[in-house]
Amino acid sequence: MEKNLNNICMGIEISNPKRVVFTKPKITKIQLVKYYEQVAPLMIKYVQNRLLSVVVCHDGLNACFFKKHPLTKMDGIKIKKVKSENGEVSEYYYINSMCGIIAEVQLGAVEFHTWPSEVKSLNKPNIMVFDLDPDENLSLDKVRQGVRDLKSVLDSLGLKSFLKTSGNKGYHVVVPFGVGVNFNKFSDFSKKVGQILENKWPDRYTTNIRKFNRENKIFIDYLRNFKTATSVCPYSVRSREGAKVSAPIFWNELNKIAPNGIDIFSMLNRLKKDPWKDFFNTQNKFK
Repeated sequence: MEKNLNNICMGIEISNPKRVVFTKPKITKIQLVKYYEQVAPLMIKYVQNRLLSVVVCHDGLNACFFKKHPLTKMDGIKIKKVKSENGEVSEYYYINSMCGIIAEVQLGAVEFHTWPSEVKSLNKPNIMVFDLDPDENLSLDKVRQGVRDLKSVLDSLGLKSFLKTSGNKGYHVVVPFGVGVNFNKFSDFSKKVGQILENKWPDRYTTNIRKFNRENKIFIDYLRNFKTATSVCPYSVRSREGAKVSAPIFWNELNKIAPNGIDIFSMLNRLKKDPWKDFFNTQNKFK
């Protein structure tokens, strides 16, 4: 049978291209693939050579699950064996080329999450993520103030940070480090940053994960910075109706763009400008 060239992306044939992934708005699998094809040149910088967890949705958004371990071999996807603290060895996987992104979407992936470290230095994380997770009753103005307060703390520590939408109800503030340190120091430092906010403005922020401690507050989620933890990758679509994107934005766009204010269609209109063009040239250091 002759292949339909419209259903081939980066050499990978897309099965069930008309399968509906999102219903509001209606987005098919091939449309999702084409989105990732267009953002891949920017997205690959953040997903490449980092261990992955992906949200797979084979039957729309009603039956999604996290995949942390490889299920099949495809071009652009590599295997990495990782030993846990108790000595148990597990197989994880990572992407080493743009076709690996498409391969994962062909296998049902919608949403991409990555480790804070690269496979070449697995125990030396170098991307720190702060997820501002607001109480559902908190106003957007207060969420934005939380971002500004966090940035002011990072600025006072001499750290250059970058901003992106979460595609949900909060923002992510991300700090790249030129040289990684061990996970204990890395995660402890991120916790201390959160505690600075919590101690300075105890009525606004908490580092306590328990829901009842978050009423009218923002949870400063520093837990993305532990070994085996992951955070959603820049340019990744979120596996919720609306096809929202975790999108890099300029700092001066904070008051213009809501945390869920960019979807796959508006994201494609933003690709000519890269708010994070200096991300990997930023040499933040631990003090």
